[in-house]
Amino acid sequence: MANSAQSNGVMLVTGANRGIGRAIAEAGTKIGYTVAVHYAQHRDEAESLVQSLRSMGGKAISIQADMAVESDILRLFKEIDEQLGTITALVNNAGSIVEVKPIAEISAATVERTLRVNLAGPILCCREALKRMSTARGGKGGAIVNISSMAAVLGGLPNEVHYAASKGGVDSLTIGLAREVATEGVRINAVRPGVIDTPIHDWHGGNAFLEKFAPQLPMKRAGTPQEIAEAVIWLLSPAASYVTGSILNVSGGR
Repeated sequence: MANSAQSNGVMLVTGANRGIGRAIAEAGTKIGYTVAVHYAQHRDEAESLVQSLRSMGGKAISIQADMAVESDILRLFKEIDEQLGTITALVNNAGSIVEVKPIAEISAATVERTLRVNLAGPILCCREALKRMSTARGGKGGAIVNISSMAAVLGGLPNEVHYAASKGGVDSLTIGLAREVATEGVRINAVRPGVIDTPIHDWHGGNAFLEKFAPQLPMKRAGTPQEIAEAVIWLLSPAASYVTGSILNVSGGR
């Protein structure tokens, strides 16, 4: 597999140190991507993932950056250019609820942080990726998958309206930008996960929340990060060559 590690090009997965991002990085490595593992705070988790990807025969590095800070995003892409080469696949996975509160009690700081991390960050990452991928700018093409959420269409769990609104923005970004660059060799799609067994639910009680909520779902269970990763990998692949501006619900029927 060592020879295939570079065959699919270079993939950046933001928020790759745990949950859905980690599963996407692992799935990408299995099919030959070189992987840039982005993380914001949990360096030990990111380094552990890098070692795991390398043990699978892949090539990977970890890079810290705050998705709310433009200079960090610029540095992130610069380090990828220098250490791995030109990016060919971007997965905008990093996101945060920031705070669980009703809108009537929410602070401006929480709103700003939520929108910076969940929406402005992906927009800026798309900008930097397009500078490198777009055939209109001298690139060789590529693919982008944004991780949205079923919250975008359902309004979110209680006291998470701000998070849901930010993910609604991700949906609009996906549709509009896909049309904007449709002739430039770059496909842009999104996945809307439903209730997935990841650490994000620690905000609501973790496993206790999932066990209580799962019976309300059509499939009577939470999804796994690997099930989201499979959808992302398909959207990045040549098998989805005529798919752009699409948003795929991976929600167990919810």
